Amino acid sequence: MRRLPLALAAAIGSAALSLSSCAAQQATERWAFEPPRDAFSTAALFDLRELNEKVAGEHGFVTIDAEGDFRLGNGQPVRFWAVNTDVGRQKPWVRRPLWAADREPDLAQHARFLAKRGVNMVRCHAHINPPPNRSLTDIDEKERDWIWRTVAAMKKEGIYTVISPYWCVSAKIGPDWGVPGGAEQPLFGLVFFDETLQRGYRAWLKALLAEPNPYTGVPLARDPAVAIIQLQNEDSLLFWTVNEIKGEQRVRLGRRFAEWARRKHGDLQAASRAWEGDALPGDDLAAGVLDFHNVWEMTQNREGGRARRLDDQLQFWCETMYAFNRDMARYLREELGCRHLVNAGNWRTADTGRLNDAERWTYTANDVLAVNRYFGGMHLGPNQGWAVMKGDRFTDHSALLRPEEFPLNLKQAAGKPMMVTESSWVRPNGYQSEAPFLISVYQSVTGVDGYVWFATVDEGWTPPQSANGYLPDSLFKWGFATPDTLGAFPAAALLYRKGYVKRGEPVVIEERALEDLWRRRTPVIVEESGYDPNRDAGNLPDRSTVKRVLPEAMFLAGPVVVRYGGDPAKTKVADTATLVDAGSKTVKSVTGEVTLNWGEGWCLLDAPCAQGVTAHFRNRGRFQTRDLRVVCANAHGALLAVSLDGKPLRETKKALLQFVTDAQPTGWRVSPTVIEEGGKRYDGWRIDEVGTAPWRLERADLNVTVINAAVREAVALDANGMPAGAVPLERVTGGVRLRFPPDRLYVLLRG
Repeated sequence: MRRLPLALAAAIGSAALSLSSCAAQQATERWAFEPPRDAFSTAALFDLRELNEKVAGEHGFVTIDAEGDFRLGNGQPVRFWAVNTDVGRQKPWVRRPLWAADREPDLAQHARFLAKRGVNMVRCHAHINPPPNRSLTDIDEKERDWIWRTVAAMKKEGIYTVISPYWCVSAKIGPDWGVPGGAEQPLFGLVFFDETLQRGYRAWLKALLAEPNPYTGVPLARDPAVAIIQLQNEDSLLFWTVNEIKGEQRVRLGRRFAEWARRKHGDLQAASRAWEGDALPGDDLAAGVLDFHNVWEMTQNREGGRARRLDDQLQFWCETMYAFNRDMARYLREELGCRHLVNAGNWRTADTGRLNDAERWTYTANDVLAVNRYFGGMHLGPNQGWAVMKGDRFTDHSALLRPEEFPLNLKQAAGKPMMVTESSWVRPNGYQSEAPFLISVYQSVTGVDGYVWFATVDEGWTPPQSANGYLPDSLFKWGFATPDTLGAFPAAALLYRKGYVKRGEPVVIEERALEDLWRRRTPVIVEESGYDPNRDAGNLPDRSTVKRVLPEAMFLAGPVVVRYGGDPAKTKVADTATLVDAGSKTVKSVTGEVTLNWGEGWCLLDAPCAQGVTAHFRNRGRFQTRDLRVVCANAHGALLAVSLDGKPLRETKKALLQFVTDAQPTGWRVSPTVIEEGGKRYDGWRIDEVGTAPWRLERADLNVTVINAAVREAVALDANGMPAGAVPLERVTGGVRLRFPPDRLYVLLRG
């Protein structure tokens, strides 16, 4: 453990805690999180609802400025703190026997609950396609009604909506739809080129957007409370699923490829010569059909004719997707009259180093770029895609120790907003408390325009409960509405939305010629893929095989920008040595306000209006910023101090202290185990008991000194921001010192 400088030790004085075995044992004690339903009393001492407009869209449609940042309809810059919600979806509501909810959730209550905690955007990930027994041009009326109700409820609380209407994984082809290839085929990739399916998709969008919303009286097409329409979720011709396009659909796509090759090379014989005779069994030049190499070939180093054929195949696939994205936006604007921003998609590729830039280029046909990317370790079990169960095995991953897997390590296309439309620290991972701190801080530093937490099915807090309401000895896996994540929203949302942490100047501006994309040439910096237990082989995310030019830690130093169709000779990279120290395992933001050490596992924020630390405090328990002195004996957690009146912490008359530790269900029990994966052995855990409600958080074992002579009192707050007792203050030179209440998340400081 590092020793404190003498001056700091003197400032902390007698409040310094010895990290003795007694203190460590005390820190493992837990308190029950059982908040009452929020009544939104005016006596609450924080309520971020005032950050939102009176109603979403009151100034018009959300727009984008020249820098690629969001603006309200009146031109005011806006930052979105966003979540995915499924609340109110089931209509009529049926109680699930193993869920705590005993009544139908109230969307109005849900919207107010979110707004109070800083949320100003929700995403409805919907499935508006009709069931297979209905007509191709019908719509799922229940899904539409849920979207309509959600937009109406959120609008009243100043919360914008993103609509994600279609996901090929959940859709099934009807036997009477007339889609070539029949009803048994999967829908992967078909929406990009199959004209029959596209006709149905346009009909679904028209029924959703053009008909009046009965809950507002305004069609969604004319409602500025809808910020973004996402064309489709998690599909691409550059992912492994493209290999599932077979039979008649493969031939039809191959016929289009042949037409494309004729335009480029003059005729198919010329194309064959350019490819040095690289042929496939499915080629039929006489019939005007070309087959496709397995996408795996694009992840490898190839030379000669095969490489040139792969170049053409990739360019054709990308131009096919780009054309679909462009034409769908034209349909929305010109035929349905929509003025919303449009996002093409949010998926990844078979190799992030070789193919991701090509994928992202296809999104530039529209306004907003996006990706879905989750964070977590290995999780193995019979229902690992959706449930945490007794007997499952897992590894705990912390982004503080594994920053290369951080979800915001993203390349941003110049002039376009970049969003993560689904993400979370996925259970059974146990380090959720670090997530809102890191997302808020690094969204601010890098300029990533939205991170949408996934997901909630509950009106307010989600207790430990069955994964689906019916499966015993299981936990809901994909949720953020827990005390160690949602409980950390207020301070994190406030500092992000208020812009308390400076955005850095770009540390990388990469210019990429389109020809380099088709040839799969190595970019100067490579993203990593997230892990999807439902579609990835194995239990760990694949790493791109390309050689890294820049360290992944550069993503945490500042914005990484890419310009497609540019001149590679004009690429600019900041001095890596001044930002990343591989020896000490430290990366500093280009602004100087944020430092992350992935050796000891901590991230320190030091900005005028927001300061704090998230850390593995057992590795290092003492930290200081310009106005905070921190001594903590907890194992892991996140502390934020944020001004509530816009003044620097040293001068503010009102500030929120927020300290969140990790939560476990009551009775949660694990035992050490070894997990074998890919020929390697990993230390992990076996779940012996999943536990029950309520959540129990590690008791705070934290002393904080705040350098602010104006502070006169400290008030502990409950989970709804209600006063919960005075916190003793000790006057020190220039400020105050307090011991954070062991069973609270928030303390209000007042002058």
